[in-house]
Amino acid sequence: MKAVRFHEFGGPEVLCYEDVEQPTPGAGQVRIRVAATSFNGVDGNIRAGYMQGPIPVQLPHTPGIDVAGTVDAVGDGVDDVAVGDRVIGFLPMTAPGAAAEYVIAPAEILTGAPKNIPLADSAAFPLVGLTAWQALFDHGKLTAGQRVLINGAGGAVGGYAVQLAKEVGAHVVATASARSADRVKAAGADEVIDHTTADVTAAVAEPVDLVVNFAPVAPEQLAALVTLIRDGGTLVNTTVWMPAPSDGERGVRGIDLFVRSDADQLADLAARVGTGELRVEVAQRVPLAQLAAVHAQAAAGQLPSGKTIVIL
Repeated sequence: MKAVRFHEFGGPEVLCYEDVEQPTPGAGQVRIRVAATSFNGVDGNIRAGYMQGPIPVQLPHTPGIDVAGTVDAVGDGVDDVAVGDRVIGFLPMTAPGAAAEYVIAPAEILTGAPKNIPLADSAAFPLVGLTAWQALFDHGKLTAGQRVLINGAGGAVGGYAVQLAKEVGAHVVATASARSADRVKAAGADEVIDHTTADVTAAVAEPVDLVVNFAPVAPEQLAALVTLIRDGGTLVNTTVWMPAPSDGERGVRGIDLFVRSDADQLADLAARVGTGELRVEVAQRVPLAQLAAVHAQAAAGQLPSGKTIVIL
């Protein structure tokens, strides 16, 4: 089968499109015929060797954390998933990924793909959707009537966070550049601040209950966001290389989020996609053989706003 792998850490040029042996599922596992995976920022960091501490991978390594595809074979002890099922999942980060014609996945991480969008497009939301969900609800405890500042709403995670926050009845203040402002407004943001032209701390008129940070801001910028949070509120930060600041005197907690795979949460997200409550937006669809070009785009800061999926 065809796959993209890297045999050493480095720039996008280390990615090789090559023939590899088709894997066989073990106990509790399934083999998926991949329809698509996606590009996530962490893929570039893993490839570059920056994540060997938290995400140690064995070389050669196949990237691709998100998967959408059809179950092709099942291992012993698998009862809840059958051959022919259309599934999605957030794969273990240290295991071989879905930038391949076939991938092995633990059956327990999978859920059914939404039926109202193309199967390949379903690869656009597992990791980013779970990140948004866990930031807002698992850690941020967001509820109806609260005010939330979503910093970095123009990215793929931020877009889902805006939709989910509005769905529970929160007031959403979002930061986004001019190129993504219209998309963020369409997702439901009540206020949109252009962080490239305005001082965010000055532009937020009232204190917020929760700040979720999805942007690679400088430490001092992240610390400034704490001043916008009411006493007893929370800041959830997804840029894990930069610890979340807090303010103990005011009871403001800083929480670092490292997203985890959760099949129940993913099933909930897929159901919301299925009913149209949650919109999946794909910025570009790229063939597997061109994955290195996607990594190069990302390294140069030239990826289109939204989500890139890699199709097979």
